[in-house]
Amino acid sequence: MDNKNWMVNETEQSNFILVGIFSQSKYPTLLCVIIFMVFLLVLSGNSMLIFLIYSVAHLHTPMYFFISQLSLMDVMYISITVPKMLMDQVMGVNKISPLECGMQMFFYVTLGGSECFLLASMAYDRYMAICQPLHYPLLMNHRVCLLLASGCWFLGFLDGFMLTSVTMTFPFCRSREIHHFFCEVPAVVKLSCSDTSLYETLMYLCCVLMLLFPVTVISSSYVFILLTINRMNSAKTQKKTFATCSSHMTVVILFYGAGVYNYMLPRFYHTPEKDIMVSVFYTILTPLLNPLIYSLRNKDITGALKKNIECGNCLSRK
Repeated sequence: MDNKNWMVNETEQSNFILVGIFSQSKYPTLLCVIIFMVFLLVLSGNSMLIFLIYSVAHLHTPMYFFISQLSLMDVMYISITVPKMLMDQVMGVNKISPLECGMQMFFYVTLGGSECFLLASMAYDRYMAICQPLHYPLLMNHRVCLLLASGCWFLGFLDGFMLTSVTMTFPFCRSREIHHFFCEVPAVVKLSCSDTSLYETLMYLCCVLMLLFPVTVISSSYVFILLTINRMNSAKTQKKTFATCSSHMTVVILFYGAGVYNYMLPRFYHTPEKDIMVSVFYTILTPLLNPLIYSLRNKDITGALKKNIECGNCLSRK
């Protein structure tokens, strides 16, 4: 019996405590309901986008293939943090085991890294479509799209594996309280009682390299795209092309802005409150904004949605 109690105590002491966002709110129940509603909207919005892209023939193009990959990442992104956070609030539990913490961290970093490279692939796709229209069907065929998407997932996996495997091997002998609502790398590293300065420097350099390459691809692509748009004779074509590209740029700015704050700004810029607010923005709100940005401003998507609704109404009447 004593051995069992000892094992239980050891397990309890090794668990992390997620402070979360509800403890700092005056109306935790209301906040919980709002986040749950946003979670449902994210799942339904992104799932609808994926369904439309794969079910409507004229949406089987590289641009929409990459959008469907982005929606898939967003669904997974929010699913690894929000359900745990909501369940903890409802059950009154705020503990997470090291294994669960490591898994959450791995999937989160993997998806973040994958999305980072996916946005660069989307910019390259728009460059090829607008600046190289004659060669576009050949250079951006289905095989190339699959290779680019697979490369994004692989690089994200590599990033997640490296950061998680190193972070979770540090000894944690300080407070086990993670001042966050999930196991994010910087928040967990702060709990280590060993010297993590070298690791933090290497993590910073890794993030710089991971952001530098995609940002270079995106910037270069859009410089050429803007030059090409400026040379177009048709004002209507200019407007349509600019609208498509501005949607992508909106997503890029939202995603990379939050990433730069979290992983590249020096520690003295950070406070637990700021870190949580930024993470809420790009973990919960950005997955909600992505389908809105790509659907409400896209006639192909809205047209396909209307047709599906009309077909559904026709079948229900029969």
